[in-house]
Amino acid sequence: MSEDRLIAPARTDDEAQYEAGLRPRTLDAYIGQDRVRNNLQVSIAAARGRGEALDHVLLYGPPGLGKTTLAYVIGNELAVPVRATAGPVIEKPGDLAAMLTNLQQHEVLFIDEIHRLPPAIEEILYPAMEDYELDIVIGQGPSARSVKVPLQKFTLIGATTRAGLLTAPLRARFGIVHRLDFYTHGDIEEIVRRSARILDVALDEDSAGELARRSRGTPRIANRLLRRVRDYAQVRADGRITGDVARAALQLLEVDDHGFDDVDRKLLRTIIDKFGGGPVGLNSIAAAINEEKDAIEDMYEPFLIQAGFLDRTPRGRVATPRAYRYFGLTAPGRDSRLW
Repeated sequence: MSEDRLIAPARTDDEAQYEAGLRPRTLDAYIGQDRVRNNLQVSIAAARGRGEALDHVLLYGPPGLGKTTLAYVIGNELAVPVRATAGPVIEKPGDLAAMLTNLQQHEVLFIDEIHRLPPAIEEILYPAMEDYELDIVIGQGPSARSVKVPLQKFTLIGATTRAGLLTAPLRARFGIVHRLDFYTHGDIEEIVRRSARILDVALDEDSAGELARRSRGTPRIANRLLRRVRDYAQVRADGRITGDVARAALQLLEVDDHGFDDVDRKLLRTIIDKFGGGPVGLNSIAAAINEEKDAIEDMYEPFLIQAGFLDRTPRGRVATPRAYRYFGLTAPGRDSRLW
């Protein structure tokens, strides 16, 4: 279910080519996340001024907010290559050792989904990040001995949607830690206009606002909706995206004014109708809507919580009065003025 959603924040396989063309290359061209961008500008300038490797960087936050893009921007600002991999891909200690020993001075190793690194792999990273050396065990049993292999001074950039799953020793070795938040409406509008220029799509201010409002504060969703609305404008209009064209296209795509689709509505109605509005546990919700727990926690909930439709309490998930109002219902036993 999660892979088929138009507004799923995770990247699909066929989006890689589009995202590569739309990605900014520099921090100045990177729209939004002002606090993160300003801090990185200082850190990068200081590292380059001293001729040192940048401290290791951890980027975390919901999917689709630009963690991978930012990793490549950092590499570009440092004027070094970025060697990219992902936590689940690294299966054997030798795989990571090969990557680390091939890094040149000050280069960037980017590990996406770093929270999914196996424990044995993670232990190799500790001395590599802290002392720039590998501890390799040669032989077995009583004759086994440890050999230290020096590494070039490099920068590790880790990205994760689940920072809470990182072990304390690994997290402590990152000198720069930044959370990426959902983008403001104005930033998403600017991203839509920039992407439209790159894709050579004509759109007006009204349509940019419509797309931004329904993009859930997520650039990846904004760019995906732009491409779908572009298709609609080409087939059923004159190719130009106006506010009316955007609204008609998004209605056909079943993405409403809040950026909700049928999955969001089903999740909220399930909590309201089957569980009395909550609190209800994540396992129960997953079973009721036939969805994976991780997908609910990583992809659905963050925006619903941010938008004020869902509350995560120690006892479980609760539909807020705003969710009831969305469906034209009255929240039982709660004063909606408090929400």
